[in-house]
Amino acid sequence: MTAILIVLPGQQFRGTIAVPGDKSISHRALLFGALAEGETHIRGFLDSEDTEATCGCLRAMGVRIEQDEIVRVHGVGLHGLHPPGELLWVGNSGTATRLLLGILAGQPFSATLNGDPSLSHRPMDRVAIPLRLMGAQVEGRGDRCTLPLTIHGGKLQAIDYASPVASAQVKSAVLLAGLYAEDVTSVTEPRKSRDHTERMLRGFGVEVEEEGLTVRVRGGQRLIGRSISVPGDISSAAFFLVAGAIVPGAEVTVTGVGINPTRSGVLDVLRAMGARLEVANARVESSEPVADLTVKYGRLTGTTIRGDLIPRLIDELPVLAVAAAFAEGTTVIADARELRVKESDRIVTVSRFLRDMGARVEEREDGMIIEGGRPLHGTTVDSDGDHRVAMSAAIAILAAGAENRITGAETIATSFPTFVSLLRALGATVREI
Repeated sequence: MTAILIVLPGQQFRGTIAVPGDKSISHRALLFGALAEGETHIRGFLDSEDTEATCGCLRAMGVRIEQDEIVRVHGVGLHGLHPPGELLWVGNSGTATRLLLGILAGQPFSATLNGDPSLSHRPMDRVAIPLRLMGAQVEGRGDRCTLPLTIHGGKLQAIDYASPVASAQVKSAVLLAGLYAEDVTSVTEPRKSRDHTERMLRGFGVEVEEEGLTVRVRGGQRLIGRSISVPGDISSAAFFLVAGAIVPGAEVTVTGVGINPTRSGVLDVLRAMGARLEVANARVESSEPVADLTVKYGRLTGTTIRGDLIPRLIDELPVLAVAAAFAEGTTVIADARELRVKESDRIVTVSRFLRDMGARVEEREDGMIIEGGRPLHGTTVDSDGDHRVAMSAAIAILAAGAENRITGAETIATSFPTFVSLLRALGATVREI
């Protein structure tokens, strides 16, 4: 059923919140825990439609998962997965799909994955190509190898793969397949992508080598079950950090947020724009850096977002485009063609809703140019089935101070089921239809 959000700013937008656990880390904790020997206990796990898809796929292959305040994964080891007796449903999750393909490449059975219409338009060839080089058979639709997709696993050979894109999902899929290969598998990226896989594999006892932009893993290593504390998702926190910077009178603190340097580009950009940002109580939990973040309303100026920054904030670009619309001067987003193959073409969908609200936005092939400082007004925003577009639009509406409607808001549950309740906790008025 299509959901509509009607958003109005409240009397104030202030307070302290905690966002749910990091989605990328939650997926990996489930998958690596399943491949480990012994139990893995996960605290702070993100319970969302995306992670539930990963749970469902693992259960279909014989992994026992108990979900309570602490998620318990009873590992079956690298070679303990069973052939699924049914199609593996990955929903809207690109992470589940691509990482599972890396694992399935090394299994002595075949499996078919399928997802929702949005995911079924996203390219899987970027993972299929290296897995085929390793010896797996991957069959999808068309040149881009889209879902539904069947993979026939088996004996793999190690490769040295130069990825044409900086993608943690591609890198992770190849490294996971490398655990099933003889000898050493390496992945070299054009820019460094998020490194949650490397950090977590080490936590499970796997030796991972890094040299510049190259990561290597030797096949045949065992994973040992462990306890994991999942930090708050910086991609979720970003919506509230931007709101704190652009909603008049706002002051927002988000506690326990992961600030992994391969993911924290949003903080660098907010600082470059002049945001009043404070980082406190920095610490390390389960190999991931964590801190409490506070942002207060203030004057922002335009900036340039490109190059090595892009892999560190690709998911946060929609809401940073909102910040740019409220900043004085021009913001340039470039080298971000990856936005075109997300849940929607985010260059199109973000540009469209900002223009509909009165912003001046020019689309480019690899990004957009935003002339900030123009007053925004009410409209109806079509999220185009994209959760991050829907949430970014809600933040723009809060700062514009005019009633707006967001259609397709049901997609928010794929990554951030408590988004609306946290908006309300900070003072926003949100009605759901």
